[in-house]
Amino acid sequence: MRIHQATFIKSAVKPADYPPPELSEIAFAGRSNVGKSSLINVLVERKGLVRTSSTPGRTQLINFFTISGECPPLTLVDLPGYGYAKVPLEVKRQWGPMMERYLAGRETLRAVVLILDVRRIPSDEDLQMLDWLRAYRRRPVVVLTKCDKLTKNERAKQITQISLRLDLPREELVQFSALSKEGRDNVWKAILAALEEEP
Repeated sequence: MRIHQATFIKSAVKPADYPPPELSEIAFAGRSNVGKSSLINVLVERKGLVRTSSTPGRTQLINFFTISGECPPLTLVDLPGYGYAKVPLEVKRQWGPMMERYLAGRETLRAVVLILDVRRIPSDEDLQMLDWLRAYRRRPVVVLTKCDKLTKNERAKQITQISLRLDLPREELVQFSALSKEGRDNVWKAILAALEEEP
C-alpha cells in the first residue's frame, strides 16, 4: 500500500470542532506508550506525521489527518492515549467523555484500530475501550505492537492469553512491529476490509 499524500488537518475536543464529515474515517486508540504514533507513521510511510514522544500521555486532543494514495482518500484519527498515571487527573477525566462522544456520534467513522502491546495482558481500560466499540457498533481492528520484542514462542503464548482476555479469535489479532515493518500490509488489509463493509 503506497501513500502519496498525508496531511495534518486539525485537532479537536468537541464535535463542533471536528472537520466536516466528508471522508470515511479510521480511528486509532490505545494506552499511552503502546506505539500508536509509530504505527500510524509506518502505515502512511511518513516518519514525522504523528509526533512520537518518550513521554507517555502527550496526545491529549483528537487529531485528524487526511491521506491519499493506492487506498481511497481517508481521514485517520489519532485518539488520546489512555491509562497513564502521571497525566493530571483533570485531563484524564476529560479523555473518556471526549472519546466516547466521538465514538458514539461520528457518522463517518468506519473502524477503530485498537492497539495493544503484545507483551502485556490487556488492561481493564483496554477492555472498556473494546466494550465501547461493541456498544456503538464500531468495528475493531486489534493490532498487537512491539512483536519484535519477543521470541516466536513468547509471542505465541502472549497471543493466546490476549485472545482469551479479549474473547476474540487469534486470527483477528494483527501482529505488528514498527521497527521491522512486519504486519504493515496486514493492518492495511484489515482497514480496507472494514471500509468495504456496509456502514
